[in-house]
Amino acid sequence: MKDSKMASLSNESPLRSGNGTGKTASATVRPLSASRIPMPANIPPAVQCSYAACYCEENVYKLCESVKETSGNEVEKCVVVFVSNKKRVVPLWRQKAGREEEKLVIWDYHVILLYKPDHRTLVYDLDSELPFPTYFHKYVTETFRTDAILNQEYHRLFRVIPATTFLATFASDRRHMRKEDGSWLKPAPTYPCISSPTSQHKDLFRRMVAG
Repeated sequence: MKDSKMASLSNESPLRSGNGTGKTASATVRPLSASRIPMPANIPPAVQCSYAACYCEENVYKLCESVKETSGNEVEKCVVVFVSNKKRVVPLWRQKAGREEEKLVIWDYHVILLYKPDHRTLVYDLDSELPFPTYFHKYVTETFRTDAILNQEYHRLFRVIPATTFLATFASDRRHMRKEDGSWLKPAPTYPCISSPTSQHKDLFRRMVAG
């Protein structure tokens, strides 16, 4: 997923120190409306989606595939977003795998789907405890907070890929999910590894450099 497993937490907090106060900058945000979004029919409810913990890029691939198969051109209104950075340590809040009340996780990368059916932009993240989907502003506010409170090495970078391109070029051999003895770190999806004649390994998508 996010390279599947949680990145190790260092002794240093990802949060920046306060401006001379000796206090850590607060990551608290005000609660936003919990009202549910009218769910577009193009993407199934979360409970009906293909999902494997720690394989977020494959979960998103299956979402894109579902939109293309059931709604055709609607897939052109979708983009896939890889979140990472050069050190592959990206803090995300409100994640199901997170710790304590704010559900903070430091992943090496994460992948989400954005869908713009009309004037709205909706975020689909099967690993989030937020509603599925969530409005873009609410998701960004509660999941990413702001880089201003983070040490620089934890700043998030984003690679945005049209869903049609992602479907045509993505591949994963799942090697990152293997232990040295060949066993799985987390159970793999039951379907075969994703590939196509024009596919590229996911490392090309999560590499946060130009090109």
